[in-house]
Amino acid sequence: MQYKAVIFDLDGTLINTLDDLGDAVNFMLAGYGYPTFPIDDYKMMVGNGMRKLIERAMPPEHQEKAEIDAALAIFMERYNAHALDKTHAYQGVPEAVKAVSDLGLKTAVCTNKAEASAKLILEKLYPGCFDFILGQRENLPTKPDPAGVLLVMKELGVTPAECVFVGDSGVDIQTAVNAGAFPVGVLWGFRDEKELRDNGAKEIISDPADLVSFLQDSK
Repeated sequence: MQYKAVIFDLDGTLINTLDDLGDAVNFMLAGYGYPTFPIDDYKMMVGNGMRKLIERAMPPEHQEKAEIDAALAIFMERYNAHALDKTHAYQGVPEAVKAVSDLGLKTAVCTNKAEASAKLILEKLYPGCFDFILGQRENLPTKPDPAGVLLVMKELGVTPAECVFVGDSGVDIQTAVNAGAFPVGVLWGFRDEKELRDNGAKEIISDPADLVSFLQDSK
């Protein structure tokens, strides 16, 4: 088999977190008396880390660092307390992840979500499924910078050419391209096929089982 590892994005790829993320941001915004957003609007606001999400949600006149810091702290406290209220694995994806492991490939997660939050959710929804989990850390650039994915590859002991990166957004596909991994876009997440293709996706899948078929055929 050509590939030795599959690295997954988290939000929009492995799990649907939109309701819990949106609820937590709206809780923060309402507390300040700022306008809130319909949950569906958050599909275009997530993907670049928690801080960027808060920046996008906050009113333009409240973008000072101190204001964003305070809002982010309120959001994180609320989100961590309710991160599993509505969040769930996408149908068929846990089975696909297991099937990838059964093929003998290593599996990992690289997400812009805070690492503690990512591990909390994955322990509940994907217990013991991944060889390595990397979330947002201090002094580590967020995706699409390839630093995180390259760190994951190092931990797994594989080269970029031996990796597939799976994600649902243009940021994920850019990350894969920047890191030299094979970019696979999924259509069950937060963004559409045009965004994935425009950013360089070489394979687009609409069913989790298609990932396993693609890997089996990549020999």
